[in-house]
Amino acid sequence: MTAKKKKSRPSLSFNSGFKDERIPKLIGLLLLFLAFYLAVAFTSHLFTWREDQNAFYPFSWVKLFSSDLVVANWLGRLGAAVSNLFFYWWFGLPSFLFVYVLFKLGLSFFREEENVWSVNLSFIRSYLLLTMLLSLFLAFLFGHAEFPWGGAFGESVSAWMHRFVGTAGMIGFFLFIFGGFLVWTFNPTMQELRPAEWPLFLTRLVKNGMKGNWNVSSIINQIVSKNKNSTRGSSAPEQVTPSASSEQLPLSAQETPQAEGEIELNVSSERVPAEKALTDPTDQAMLEIEMPADSESGNSGIPGKPLSLFPEDEQIPNQDPYDPTLELSAYEQPVLSLLDDYNDQKIHIDRAELEANKVQILETLLNYKIEITKIKATVGPTVTLYEIVPAPGVRISKIKNLEDDIALSLAALGIRIIAPIPGKGTIGIEVPNKNKQIVSLKEVLMSEQFRRSDMDLPIAIGKTISNEVFVADLAKMPHLLIAGATGQGKSVGINTVLMSLLYKKHPSQVKFVLIDPKKVELFPYAKLENHFLAYLPNLDEPIVTDTTKVIHTFNSLLIEMEQRYSLLKEAKARNIKEYNTKFIARNLNPEKGHYFMPHIVLVIDEFADLIMTAGKEIELPIGRLAQLSRAVGIHLIIATQRPSVNIITGVIKANFPARIGFKVTSKVDSRTILDAGGADRLIGRGDMLLSFGSEVIRLQCAFVDTPEVERVIDYIAAQRGYPEPYFLPEYLGDEAEQGVQGFNIKDIDDMFADAARLVVQNQHGSTSMIQRRLKLGYNRAGRIMDQLEALGIVGPNEGSKAREVLIYDEMELEKYLEDIMNRKNAG
Repeated sequence: MTAKKKKSRPSLSFNSGFKDERIPKLIGLLLLFLAFYLAVAFTSHLFTWREDQNAFYPFSWVKLFSSDLVVANWLGRLGAAVSNLFFYWWFGLPSFLFVYVLFKLGLSFFREEENVWSVNLSFIRSYLLLTMLLSLFLAFLFGHAEFPWGGAFGESVSAWMHRFVGTAGMIGFFLFIFGGFLVWTFNPTMQELRPAEWPLFLTRLVKNGMKGNWNVSSIINQIVSKNKNSTRGSSAPEQVTPSASSEQLPLSAQETPQAEGEIELNVSSERVPAEKALTDPTDQAMLEIEMPADSESGNSGIPGKPLSLFPEDEQIPNQDPYDPTLELSAYEQPVLSLLDDYNDQKIHIDRAELEANKVQILETLLNYKIEITKIKATVGPTVTLYEIVPAPGVRISKIKNLEDDIALSLAALGIRIIAPIPGKGTIGIEVPNKNKQIVSLKEVLMSEQFRRSDMDLPIAIGKTISNEVFVADLAKMPHLLIAGATGQGKSVGINTVLMSLLYKKHPSQVKFVLIDPKKVELFPYAKLENHFLAYLPNLDEPIVTDTTKVIHTFNSLLIEMEQRYSLLKEAKARNIKEYNTKFIARNLNPEKGHYFMPHIVLVIDEFADLIMTAGKEIELPIGRLAQLSRAVGIHLIIATQRPSVNIITGVIKANFPARIGFKVTSKVDSRTILDAGGADRLIGRGDMLLSFGSEVIRLQCAFVDTPEVERVIDYIAAQRGYPEPYFLPEYLGDEAEQGVQGFNIKDIDDMFADAARLVVQNQHGSTSMIQRRLKLGYNRAGRIMDQLEALGIVGPNEGSKAREVLIYDEMELEKYLEDIMNRKNAG
């Protein structure tokens, strides 16, 4: 009987080329020590350079051993010699950059980062070039100073260039370098600036840069807006139109010419020694790895209402397009530095782990007489996808039924089999990584896919299993259902969606209606009420928590939806995009009620609690909103931790084609959320499945912590907002009939006459108009409207429609008001 071969334990290895992981750490420690040593020596040289320079002139290493040599450097003769070499003979003051380079490189070695030299090579080249340029610049500025600002290198090159191109030529050279740096770093668009405004732009850029703010586009907008306002009044500087193509796919991943992180594996089930798998590039079993890349403003003060008036369906010549961002033209989007960085959490490919998993998968399949012709691995932040091609004649269902057996052989939770992978002739086996990577929101928002996105409502969800940034358009979904067990990432997912929109959109373009029955998850966003929030005018706080107010909010959104559809009908537009395009082109008249429509995103953090307390009063308006609100720019995001059929009903599922499933406890819950299994086999902590149509994609949700969210909110809240929040239409419900009965003319309000004149002049009976124009509270405006009804100036409440105005002539109104006041005084 043949003895069973003992499994060899993979040896510790490191991708920089060393087999013993202690060696890179020692190298890193040495580099860190050198950085510290040079930092101390260079700092001392700033104070002791005269003595040390005299002692080592002319320079010779032999002088180190001279008994009569006297130096003043804090690190003695060696410190003086090294400092003199760097400062006097080489690069001068920019030599301090070598300290940073050594520190960064040493830290990379000490942390055992993959491919240290190749990753940091461009970094070293960049800083060496920066050192030489700074040395040249300082020598040009301080060429006749005693202290060697630019060193011998800077002085010699500066002298040669001065003889070659002269002083003017050198100034032009440095201006070119500075301009090239700005273009390469910020890629500014300066078509809006006239040549006379460029000096002002550069001055403001430097001034803001000293404060850490390099927002080039914001500075350009401020200059352009100021110039426009001073010469033309309130016309807009540029046309702002939604530019997303109608054919654009609702979901997209970052495009790459080749799938990143794909690894070809040999189908042989023999275990390859770890040393051989890691060091022999010619062996057929060697893993061919490609590392993934690191990755409205009017006289009424109503936000979103325009100042200028223009006729409907007629373009006024020689007038700029309307700019919805003009009222808050100085608004600056949050900077990425407010978010935490997780550079130390970059993806690591453990080749020994990949080889071991390959062997276990093949052995398990061979035990059931299933042969494989090809196997490939794609490494993601938390999961590795093994794609296998079965031999001819193998039934797919046979492999699918081995899900639990493969999970047992790999001793791993979260195994999921995709049989087959849509669009591919392969079967996928998803295996969690032992060392999981945190996908930071900052990294996702920095991606080109998000930064250059022209989607209407782009949301950076996270990364795919191939480590690609995944961005979706909420406007194309158009509603999103999020479900999962407690603590698996729902609240983080909601914050990720909201933060994505805050980083991409202007307050004039999107408004949030936030409903938080738990009262603790969304409360930080209350600070944004004058920027991004929308709510009922009679609420004490902008975040809705009371169930009764939730019902009123839903019905108010229904009124908003119907009003928007009426405006779309008048404008002959099919959707909000066409409507806003016409409004920006000044083809719609604000005097007829038209205004620039922001998208409205309704977010409900715990839907199950609302269903249990309100039932049909919640379900019916939610169902109607989900069916009809897409065209007018109202989108719903619903989250729940109880994905049962009595919570996620058929009406809701039918109108929420986009669904996110975090880890759940049973297959039944997974099918309730996604209409498919798989969510029960996730590993938690942001691991999720996104279902849209017939496609199910596994993603790692981007992580953003509460302190990060609060920093971004504080950054926005510190800026000037609209004079008042974006109020939703009033909804009185059963209270609409109250106040008419038992009316006493002695109780007539002091602002009654002003309100009556306002209503008759506009022939529009609306409590919100009275509230906004006369700057009254919601309850007082409602009482005045009741008094107008009781005295026959307006008709009764007709739901979402404005009340009918029963008096048409202002002269008739004045006689009527005089009679009312006489009756009040007589009484």
